Amino acid sequence: MNDWKIEEMSELIKQMRQVAEELKEKSGNIQAVERNLDRILTNIKMLELNISDVKALI
Repeated sequence: MNDWKIEEMSELIKQMRQVAEELKEKSGNIQAVERNLDRILTNIKMLELNISDVKALI
């Protein structure tokens, strides 16, 4: 059997999204910071999709 901790991973990813969104709100319209946070949020979205795919298989 696998030892994946999908629910824990899902919660950590949710926290990552919250932090990235909070940072974006506080960025003061610094374009470089906003662009990097957009990239981070895109990668977080991919993690969310990956986890939802695994949840569907379990």
